[in-house]
Amino acid sequence: MDDAPFSPADAFPPDVAEEPAWQPLRPLPFKGRGAVRNVEHRFENDARQAADDGWDSGWNGGRADSAWAGPGGGNTGRADGAGQAQAGRRVGPAAVAARGPGAHEVPQVPEAPEVQAAQPFDDALPPLRTTVTVERARQILSRNDSPDIPFDRAINPYRGCEHGCVYCFARPTHAYLGWSPGLDFETRLIAKENAVDALRRELSRPGYQVEPINIGAATDAYQPIERQWKLTRGLLELLLETRHPVTIVTKGALLTRDVDLLAALAERNLVAVYVSVPTLDPDVARKLEPRAAAPHRRIEAVRTLSSVGVPVGVSLAPVIPFITDDQMEHVLAAAQDAGARTAFYTMLRLPWEVKTIFSDWLEAHFPDRAARVLHRIEDLRGGKQNDPRFGTRMRGEGIWAELYAQRFAAGLRKAGMVRERVELDRTAFVAPARAVSVRATRKSGVVGPAGPAPQLSLFA
Repeated sequence: MDDAPFSPADAFPPDVAEEPAWQPLRPLPFKGRGAVRNVEHRFENDARQAADDGWDSGWNGGRADSAWAGPGGGNTGRADGAGQAQAGRRVGPAAVAARGPGAHEVPQVPEAPEVQAAQPFDDALPPLRTTVTVERARQILSRNDSPDIPFDRAINPYRGCEHGCVYCFARPTHAYLGWSPGLDFETRLIAKENAVDALRRELSRPGYQVEPINIGAATDAYQPIERQWKLTRGLLELLLETRHPVTIVTKGALLTRDVDLLAALAERNLVAVYVSVPTLDPDVARKLEPRAAAPHRRIEAVRTLSSVGVPVGVSLAPVIPFITDDQMEHVLAAAQDAGARTAFYTMLRLPWEVKTIFSDWLEAHFPDRAARVLHRIEDLRGGKQNDPRFGTRMRGEGIWAELYAQRFAAGLRKAGMVRERVELDRTAFVAPARAVSVRATRKSGVVGPAGPAPQLSLFA
């Protein structure tokens, strides 16, 4: 191999590199198998802001199988999205052959001292770029009457989620759009650009009844694209303006960017935050939640929020038998040390296509215990891999469910934490001014949102 500098354009022939980002690349993944393919480098985008989600510091110092230094230095194309992503990546001979004439293997990148080399992916697909489609939402509040959920309304400013958590129960919602619950859910995203205006409109309706709004119930409101779109921050600004109570569940360390708003809401008893930390094991987290913030970075977020008076707890969701269940007490202890007040947990759920995605992920990453994990899930779900019934779907049932509940209760007592959620103020709400419609302005002689027309201003 010569010493010429390596360019990302050398990684793939032009007919592959220049394809539109939304087109599927050959060979096509099976539906639902996207969570297994391209695990390490599936989130690559030509316009990604630099960000540190903890994978370059702390426990590993930057692993070669999480990232590699491309042209210009730095971790480019790593799974947590920091830096300018590159098209080049390591691939195995099978993937090279699949590209046809003219394809060639990517040159190996020299290893940094004390960095473990990555294993090549013989069946890897070319990297897919993250694309964002704009949607104008007719309404932004979604409502539910489930007895298993402690809130009756929620906001999801995005469809799809870059975090790529293999267990995500929201994956099947992408099938409603005609897209795959696998890679499409992680790379073909939708941003509800008018989320703030839509919420303002709903809060200003006559007779609106105040109850806490949850942000991020289905897809994470602090996933990486929030750095550019800032929809979640806009929602928090409106909720602070109207003195409306809000709860947040996230596994994104970007949460600390909005500490000013969260602190202001906390002063008025209007916010409670729950940081999702299923495991502290970085190797498991990297495979399970490949683009979420590193576990230690989420614990740091808990510490940051608690230090400014924001009531913060942790969510051990989901508890996965033989994968994350050994971490229950460790997460509670670390969260308590960081200032968390409350905690809750849910057992793994496998609705619809998630069953297939998770099973394939197990075979790819934990083949030695895959059957054992699935059998324990069936023990918790009455012999099924999923039980959607109210009352049991979040905890499971049977002897194993009781043992998990006892362990969690004991861990809470030892950590000095509670399970009760923070009671937020519902009495301070001030409805925002209603937006003036175009039709109304034409009838009244008002020109646009700026105010009355010059002629009418003479009579003001």
